[in-house]
Amino acid sequence: MNSQTIPLATLKIEVSKQRKRQAPKGRRVDPGALEDVQRLLGNESRQRDLLIEHLHKIQDSLGHLSSAHLAALAQEMHLAQTEVYEVASFYHHFDIVKEGEVAPPALTVRVCDGLSCEMAGARDLLARLPTLLGKDVRVIAAPCIGRCEQAPAVAVGQTAVPNASCETVAAQVAATPKRDLPEGHIDHAAYLASGGYALLKACDAGERDVESIITTLEHSGLRGLGGAGFPTGRKWRIVRAEAAPRLMAVNIDEGEPGTFKDRVLLETDPHRFLEGMLIAAWAVGIQRVYIYLRDEYHACRALLETELEKLRAHPPIASMPEIILRRGAGAYICGEESAMIESIEGKRGMPRLRPPYVAQVGLFGRPTLEHNFETLYWVRELVEKGGEWFASHGRHGRKGLRSFSVSGRVKNPGMKLAPAGITIQELIDEYCGGMQAGHTFYAYLPGGASGGILPATMNTIPLDFDTLQPYGCFIGSAAVIVLSDADTATDAARNMMRFFKHESCGQCTPCRNGTAKASALIEQKSWDVDLLADLSAVMRDSSICGLGQAAPNPVDCVVKYFPQELV
Repeated sequence: MNSQTIPLATLKIEVSKQRKRQAPKGRRVDPGALEDVQRLLGNESRQRDLLIEHLHKIQDSLGHLSSAHLAALAQEMHLAQTEVYEVASFYHHFDIVKEGEVAPPALTVRVCDGLSCEMAGARDLLARLPTLLGKDVRVIAAPCIGRCEQAPAVAVGQTAVPNASCETVAAQVAATPKRDLPEGHIDHAAYLASGGYALLKACDAGERDVESIITTLEHSGLRGLGGAGFPTGRKWRIVRAEAAPRLMAVNIDEGEPGTFKDRVLLETDPHRFLEGMLIAAWAVGIQRVYIYLRDEYHACRALLETELEKLRAHPPIASMPEIILRRGAGAYICGEESAMIESIEGKRGMPRLRPPYVAQVGLFGRPTLEHNFETLYWVRELVEKGGEWFASHGRHGRKGLRSFSVSGRVKNPGMKLAPAGITIQELIDEYCGGMQAGHTFYAYLPGGASGGILPATMNTIPLDFDTLQPYGCFIGSAAVIVLSDADTATDAARNMMRFFKHESCGQCTPCRNGTAKASALIEQKSWDVDLLADLSAVMRDSSICGLGQAAPNPVDCVVKYFPQELV
């Protein structure tokens, strides 16, 4: 029977029954949760790109994200509940509590299980702390927290505990939480007293022209210091040639295990970076700048917020662009430039397919100048002293200076400003005081987790861009981890691959399944070398971004340079 044979009155009743519902489809919004969300957000904008910032506000206040609060946030921001949930569940630092589940303890202790911390005793801390701290404290393993020179490093809530022991962690747990600014940094007043922002003012006043600034950078040989190594001057020219409005995104999400140079420089001289950033904005014609800072750097965020307030209160130039600080949420993949841009826009940090490139279609669809923190940190000094000054440094035919993050079995780990092209042996002997007592140099990672592993016998290779590729390695962000005869390259590779498995965003199958499969294969005592080689080739050739493409490096290096460990 079709509708034409049904009496009209009956048809209206049936349609009315179908349309009538007691409540809208989906999860109902709890009035109490909605009140919480409205109170926490206050008068702040509900614009889409602030989703992650608002998730942080709820998590910081309540200690977790309940399903009720996620639903309330979705309503408040006029987003689908699935959209809010998929973003919150993507990032490691958001604790989602579903209906019927028990909320985690109010305090979480994160023990870094990165390679440097593992060598320094992180496993022992993970084994002992839960019993020592009791059930009211959650103890979990965490990927690298950017304090490799202070290994083992632990985060008690938002407070870092360097060179941690059970005693120092327990003491911090018992202490009143606080967000101290790093000690000894050059603040706004001190920076101005030493001539700070004079170069920016000269640029704005027309005493310096854009062409001369860019030419200086080109002559210096300065390249991107986040890992990719793209020439800085050329990048400025490319973005400057694009149609306005143009934006800038600054990457301080140094999540590569072994890397901490940006944190050290930020804790020391934040305004040197900010002036370099503003000079870049002036030269390229940037209207708004977004600074993306990793969530693990809580003290750095407090410092940067404080110094930005001073800068806004006393702008060095009238045309200073708007500066917006955005907070990461625990995702290594957001160190990749397009994934970082997705995160700034309030989305899951998944890399974009290219082309188009970020310089053409970046933040909010606009041409975007993307830079690593350290690259901008060098701009003022390079322009003041000239490109030739920077290029005059270097060893073994290389040019420039590099900030090496050195950790592991050396006597004096830390950030070491050294000539580009220095060898690992020179770096250990001249800058790190040699190896730790009782340890013999065995192997090293020249470029963090993804930069490969080389034996100590290969200790004369200049450490710089383009010098390590012939050996299946690269320098990346210059994170150097030193192993001794107390360690093995196979264990280092296992640590790295567990990290990549944990941090893969899951967008592409070669990386998502490849890191998991490789991790399982190398956990075995006997490695299937042929299968690992096939897996490596697939991951390199077909992964969307550098994570999957470089993840096989440690495994391939073990097979190539440490065959004795596989017997």
